[in-house]
Amino acid sequence: MCDEHKRALQERRLAVVKTIKSESSKKTMADGATAVGLDLSDRKGRFHAIEEQGKTIEKGTVPLEAVQLQRWASNIPPTVMAIEAGTHSPWVSRLLTACGHEVIVANPVKVALITKNTNKSDGVDAEYLARLARFDRKLLHPIQHRGEQAQLDLQVIRTREIMVESRTKLIGHLRGAVKSFGARLPKCSTEAFVNKTSKAIPEQLRAALDPVYVQIEHLTTTIAGYDRQIEKTAKERYPEVERVGQVKGVGTLTALSFVLVLEDAGRFRRSRSVGAFLGLTSKRDQSGESDPQRRITKAGDRLMRRLLIQSAHYILGAFGEDCDLRRHGLRISERGGNRAKKRAAVAVARKLSVLMHRLWVSGETYEPLRNSGKVLELSSAA
Repeated sequence: MCDEHKRALQERRLAVVKTIKSESSKKTMADGATAVGLDLSDRKGRFHAIEEQGKTIEKGTVPLEAVQLQRWASNIPPTVMAIEAGTHSPWVSRLLTACGHEVIVANPVKVALITKNTNKSDGVDAEYLARLARFDRKLLHPIQHRGEQAQLDLQVIRTREIMVESRTKLIGHLRGAVKSFGARLPKCSTEAFVNKTSKAIPEQLRAALDPVYVQIEHLTTTIAGYDRQIEKTAKERYPEVERVGQVKGVGTLTALSFVLVLEDAGRFRRSRSVGAFLGLTSKRDQSGESDPQRRITKAGDRLMRRLLIQSAHYILGAFGEDCDLRRHGLRISERGGNRAKKRAAVAVARKLSVLMHRLWVSGETYEPLRNSGKVLELSSAA
C-alpha cells in the first residue's frame, strides 16, 4: 500500500473519530448535565458541564448577549447552573431561571477555592463552580438577587448617591481653592451653598470657579428630583416603608433602601440575622482560648450600611429622641475615646437594622422605650 493511500486512510479514521466524539459530546450534553459552571466575564461566559460521576462532558464559551445566551440555555435540559455574583449576574440569573434551570449565585468573597487559586483562569473557575455545585452547593455560599423592579428602583437611589458624592467633592474643591488664596467661604448647608458663598469668591478666581457653581446648582436640582421620585416610589409601590421608617432618624431614603436591599423580609428566619447580612457584626477568628475582638465584616450592601450608620449618628446626636436605641449607644460611648463613639454608632446601626426588620414582619407600632418600660415593670414587681 502506497504512502499516500495510508495517509488518506489515517485521515479518514481521524475524521470519523472526531465526528463520533463530537456527536457523543453533544448527545451527552443534550441528555442532561448534573451541574454547569458559568464564569462571567465582560463579553462572554466560559461554561463547564459535568455529569453525575464528575466527568466533564462539555466545555466552551457563550456570548453574554441575551438572545444568544437564551438560545444556548434553552438547548440544555433543566439542570443546576452556578455563576459568580457580579455585574452581569442579576440579569443572567433571571434569564437562566426563565429557561427552567436552577441557578446558584455564588458569593465570590467567601469562595476562597476560586478567588485565591494560584492557577486562576475563566475555564478553571467555571469547572470549580460546576464541581462545587455538584458536591455541595452550600460551599458556594449562595446569595439571592433581587427582582428586576427592585433593582430598577434601587438604581435610582444609587445614582442619587453618586450625584451627592460628586457635589460634595466639588464643594470641597471650591473651599480648598479659596483657602489657598488666603480667603474662606462661609459655613452653610449644602443646599444653600451656591447662594451663600458665590459672592465670597475672590475676583481673580471667578474665571476658574464660577463654572463649578453652575455644576453644583445643577446637581442640587437633580438630587431634589431624585428625592421626589423616591418619595413617590415609596408611597405607590412599597407600603412597608411606612412600617420600617417609624423610628425617628430613619427617613424615606433609608427606609426604602432597606426594603429594596432585603426585598423579602421572609428570607430571614430571625431578625438578628439582618445585622450580619449587612456587615454590621464583628469578624471572628477564634482558636482554642484565643477569641480576639475584631472589626465588623463590612459584608453586604455598602450604601445600606452607610445609611444605617448615618441614622445611628442622628439617634445619638443632639436632636435624637430618648429611646432604647439611644440609651444603648450612650452606654457604649461612655466608655471613652473616639473609638467608643464609633463602636456606639455601629452598635446602634446593628440594633436599628434588627428593629426595622422586626417592625416590617410584625406590623407593630414602634415604642421608643419598650425595653426600658419592661425593665421598670419587672423592678417594680420585685
